[in-house]
Amino acid sequence: MLSSSTRLLRLLSLLQTRTHWMGPELAERLEVHPRTVRRDVDRLRQLGYPVHASSGVAGGYAFRAGQALPPLLLDDDEALAVSIALRTATAGAVGGIEEPALRALVKLEQAMPARLRKRVDALRSVIVPLDRIGPVVEASVLATLATACRDQLRTAFHYEDAQGRSAQRSVEPQGVVHTGERWYLVAWDCVRGDWRTFRIDRIVGDPQVGAHFAPRASPDGGDLKGYVARSISAPPHAEQARVVLHAPYAVMSRRIPQFAGVVTSLEAGQRCQLACVASDSLVYWLMALDVEFEVLAPVSLTERLRVAGERALRCTASQAGGR
Repeated sequence: MLSSSTRLLRLLSLLQTRTHWMGPELAERLEVHPRTVRRDVDRLRQLGYPVHASSGVAGGYAFRAGQALPPLLLDDDEALAVSIALRTATAGAVGGIEEPALRALVKLEQAMPARLRKRVDALRSVIVPLDRIGPVVEASVLATLATACRDQLRTAFHYEDAQGRSAQRSVEPQGVVHTGERWYLVAWDCVRGDWRTFRIDRIVGDPQVGAHFAPRASPDGGDLKGYVARSISAPPHAEQARVVLHAPYAVMSRRIPQFAGVVTSLEAGQRCQLACVASDSLVYWLMALDVEFEVLAPVSLTERLRVAGERALRCTASQAGGR
């Protein structure tokens, strides 16, 4: 039998793991009578925890948002995860949260038991963050867009294109995606009548949230990250390349990031195909992969590779002749 205080903490932990609990379920987990569960729920409410109760066949208990943020109960792994996330946020790609993240980190680590502080210190000593890549987005803009996606609210904003031209856009937001370099909004463009990706750092000012909209089937079957990767790796009117890589799909799909191109499996995964923009940098990407490959298209990529190979041969021949 758990003590009263221990049982209360256990009840709070259970309530935070699911959106709804039946009273008998909680009583069985805690090995107490349902009346004891009701009394413990009342005590949690007195402490400020927003536990809602409902009656009837489908009645039970649910942990809901309240007027203020009550203390949260974290296990060891959750506390470590939050600590790492907050430390990363102090130098991340979201502007305006560095100082709040640092304050929250200090509070969290002060409350940690000694065993957890040692683990956090060990992680801190070996994790070396890279310099931030890509533009910074405002935390308030990101939060507004995320809320609009969750609540299915039509959103309007001024958007700057690559040439710096600004235009008003009205969209039905679907999701927010981070590629590791930039933040993107996936949304249905109400004027163009099609799905679009918007770089969030190019949104000017604060987005304006409007009325609810009826949900649509997500692009690419709900794979928003894959949709963004394919959208940004293939700009309009760009020449497309198809290259067969003589290496297993499992290896190449890990080495080639989604924003660089789309990798598909061939021959039961023994070889694979890379589809991407046929840019000058692709020549050096292919050489850096250090695998055999075959260019299917376009012819211009084959020519670029030939020119690069001849240049490399000239350079190595001149060095050999100078010895």
